[in-house]
Amino acid sequence: MGISRDSRHKRAHTGAKRAQIRKKRKFELGRQPANTKIGAKRVHTVRVRGGNIKFRALRLDTGNFAWGSESSTRKARIIKVVYNASNNELVRTNTLVKGAIVEIDAAPFRQWYEAHYAVAIGRKTKKDTADDTEDSLSKKRSNHVQRKVDARKEASKVEPALVESFATGRVLARIASRPGQSGRCDGYILEGKELEFYNRRLKARK
Repeated sequence: MGISRDSRHKRAHTGAKRAQIRKKRKFELGRQPANTKIGAKRVHTVRVRGGNIKFRALRLDTGNFAWGSESSTRKARIIKVVYNASNNELVRTNTLVKGAIVEIDAAPFRQWYEAHYAVAIGRKTKKDTADDTEDSLSKKRSNHVQRKVDARKEASKVEPALVESFATGRVLARIASRPGQSGRCDGYILEGKELEFYNRRLKARK
């Protein structure tokens, strides 16, 4: 029996069973959930009402994530799902849905930050600084470029909680797109009060 979104097959509020006065209609159909998992990209197309196409992501492992306070977006690898307000089962099964809190690889954002500001971020010791990063921090620049970088440095300020995340190599992000509808897993890095809130929630679960 197919998934149906009509209410005619449900009992009345009195408990009475309704008579079947017509058959199912195409516009009342429902489809099974995508249950997008973390893995090599696999997206199916679905022909929907009006001849439109939906992109049903069955597996995804990367997405575009925005760092709001820095107005920077980078493609990052999704590592795992850590929190979902609606259902803990979606955390256990690593299911990607809109609103899920995921851990993503911090490397693309760190590389951008260090190239843009010429300031190391989330490095505990000198030993942690890779050769290519050291190059981007201490490479020779023209006077014009150096003045620009120095001006940026003055404005470079990242909250301590986010710096701690960068030190672990992973940052928390929230999925803002709908993987089962658009076939993409895009979102934004958590900052400020929102990051504080979800860190509290994650500690409470432990």
